[in-house]
Amino acid sequence: MEEVQHAVRETDPPQASTIAIPPAARPGDPLAAVDTPSLILDLDAFEDNLRTMQVLAERHGVALRPHAKAHKCPEIAIRQVALGASGICCQKVSEAVPFVAAGVRDILISNEVIGVPKLALLARLARQAHMSVCVDNVRAVEALSSMMVEYEASVRVLVEIDVGQKRCGVQTPDEAISLARLVQKLPNITFVGLQAYHGGVQHKRSLDQRQKAAEKTVRAIRGYLDAFARAGIECPIVSGGGTGTAAFDVASQVYTEIQAGSYAFMDTDYAGIDWGNALSFRHSLFLLGTVMSTPTPDRAVVDLGLKSTSAESGAPQVADRHDLRCVAVHDEHCILLADNRRSRPEVGMQLRLIPGHCDPTFNLHDCIVAVRGQHVEALWPISARGLSR
Repeated sequence: MEEVQHAVRETDPPQASTIAIPPAARPGDPLAAVDTPSLILDLDAFEDNLRTMQVLAERHGVALRPHAKAHKCPEIAIRQVALGASGICCQKVSEAVPFVAAGVRDILISNEVIGVPKLALLARLARQAHMSVCVDNVRAVEALSSMMVEYEASVRVLVEIDVGQKRCGVQTPDEAISLARLVQKLPNITFVGLQAYHGGVQHKRSLDQRQKAAEKTVRAIRGYLDAFARAGIECPIVSGGGTGTAAFDVASQVYTEIQAGSYAFMDTDYAGIDWGNALSFRHSLFLLGTVMSTPTPDRAVVDLGLKSTSAESGAPQVADRHDLRCVAVHDEHCILLADNRRSRPEVGMQLRLIPGHCDPTFNLHDCIVAVRGQHVEALWPISARGLSR
């Protein structure tokens, strides 16, 4: 037996390596020195986008509450709030934790919250920040109140109404009024208004289609507000809207705050819609990749794939290169086809690609490399990455 044990011990793996993985870049590095694949943020374009949306909201007297599920990065949220945003949205309770830790003090969980662990975490957050949450059923309201009482905390409550998304939300004004009255009766929760988000209209291709869809959404919201007025219940907050319909949402005189998120970054999906003269946002978010192989005269392979970018909204596009097309995205590779051999990039060349959908792409990275011009200014942790409980 001793011999067997000794033999097993001798074949045990060695101690884990203590080699540290270096960061993709350091402040002051030239862009060309950034290791790839990396998620990079063009700060000049990013800051222009923030100002454009903030000015639009302020011009119409509407609050801007950017959706942090788009980026999951506290440094970005801090800059949005510093510029005038009233707070942020998070989609999950755990997602809000890094933002509260970073000093963001007004957060709407723009989703239903069910389950003891999530409600307990929400209550703990509510002792440190002004938290709001959405509800669309009696069970959720009662459980929310009970947990807030247990933790001696309080939260603001928005009744979510289904204005066409066909996801969460009550289906009739009577249901909404009944829930609001229940919230008003129970301790440690306060009814403050309605959640009225319709994500499906944000990506309609034509400007006219989006405007008509946004107007239909507004008519549905007005029906609920009229019913609340007849019932004698005030709705000081109506929250919703988004990047694609922002120009119509702020002018509707219905929303008191809009929840745009992608406007700060943009992606190929949003680039494909007709913006008209209503708004103009620049691409600020890019995937930096390196050409690792050129196996044929018209093919180049870049060192990023599905583990660096989402593709459910389409493959990424090469920035400023109409002569290169991404034709396939594999786990670790993007396959590019060039119009001709002269336009094919060479091995070792860096390329910037625009992701198809910014939200899930952020969630694939630990940090974002913030660049200004051709130099790295900072690395910002994507601290809420993977926090989806």
